[in-house]
Amino acid sequence: MKRFGRFKLAGAAGTVVVALLAGCTLGGAAVGGYAGNKLTHGSTVGTVGGAVAGGVVGYELSK
Repeated sequence: MKRFGRFKLAGAAGTVVVALLAGCTLGGAAVGGYAGNKLTHGSTVGTVGGAVAGGVVGYELSK
C-alpha cells in the first residue's frame, strides 16, 4: 500500500509543476481540480468545481 502513497505524492508534485510552468489559468485549474478532488474524496462535482474555481483565480492573477 505504500506504493500508492508514492503515486499520490508524485501526482501532487506534478500538479505543482504544471501550475508553475503553464499559464496561470491552466495551472490554477489543475491545482484547483486536484484540491477539489482530494477535499471531496474523489467526487466528480468537487473536482470540476475546484478546477473552475482554480481557473478563475488563475485568470485573475494573470491580469
